[in-house]
Amino acid sequence: MTKSDVARPQIRPLKGLLVGCGFFARNHLHAWSETKGAEIAAVCDLDVERAGRYAEEFSIPQWHGTAEVLASGAFDFVDICTTMETHEALVALAVRHRVPVIVQKPFAPDIDTCRRIVANAKAAGVPVMVHENFRFQKIFRRIREILDSGEIGELTFGRLSWRNAIDVYSNQPYLLKTERFMIMDVGIHMLDLARFLFGDANAVSCLRQSVKEGLAGEDAATILLRHDNAATSIVDVSYASHRFPNPFPQTLGEIEGRLGSIQILEGETLLVHSEGRQRRETIEADGRNWTSDPWTQIQDSVPRTQQHFIDTLLSGGAFETSAEDSLQTYALAEAAYRSAESGRLVTTAEL
Repeated sequence: MTKSDVARPQIRPLKGLLVGCGFFARNHLHAWSETKGAEIAAVCDLDVERAGRYAEEFSIPQWHGTAEVLASGAFDFVDICTTMETHEALVALAVRHRVPVIVQKPFAPDIDTCRRIVANAKAAGVPVMVHENFRFQKIFRRIREILDSGEIGELTFGRLSWRNAIDVYSNQPYLLKTERFMIMDVGIHMLDLARFLFGDANAVSCLRQSVKEGLAGEDAATILLRHDNAATSIVDVSYASHRFPNPFPQTLGEIEGRLGSIQILEGETLLVHSEGRQRRETIEADGRNWTSDPWTQIQDSVPRTQQHFIDTLLSGGAFETSAEDSLQTYALAEAAYRSAESGRLVTTAEL
């Protein structure tokens, strides 16, 4: 027998707890079912009956009504899929019991809370990743490959536009009363995407709008970013843009470099201009049996996000969207709100 003939010992999957059985948690659970090296051993929700229904639907052996079950030592990681107001206490609970964390965005209601979460986890040496899934969409991984190839040269300008009129209020009625709404709900994803594609930014100018009557916060915003590499980008987001057919959940726009440009078109299509020619690339969906239009593009990104978390946790590397790195994304969102309130350019150095 050779060494290759000897069966390698099987490493057991990391066992996780999912906290929060709300609207988006179903996508997390589907994604965990196909994530290599991990499995969800229990779910938790303040509504224990709902937790039980999710456990039954996904064949999960345990369900609980409190996250205090983290004290049991039975879990290798926790997926926190709750609203931002709960994140500080839940991450602190996980950190106290030395359980690595992946936590949904927005990270927290304000930047000071984010900093406390990061400092607490860092002091304890417990890894925390923010679930920023837009950058894990296939179309943006492909764009990153094109940018890294140098095909369109040094970046100078970009626009990322996410505008539709999807009814987010039926499934998430709390958004009607959320004072920091659109920038925190989708804008935070788009700001992370701007950093992923263009690099870090250091100054922000923002205008925000409340188009729908009765909202506590904004449902549209236009954000101008100055990046460290001297590129300029525009992020515009809206839940009040009536288009037929509705482009949800596509991010559209363009990226310009000194040698060419990329247009991001509907239908997950890229139009790449370089060397006096253009070519069209269409990004195909993964074909998972649990995804469905119009959500497919976002749903397909969730398994990639979670696989990155597990792979990095096992390798001991750094998460792309670690809690510490995500502070830079959150700083842009914070600067956007301060700019909208003050009517001036706000630098991240001021924060």
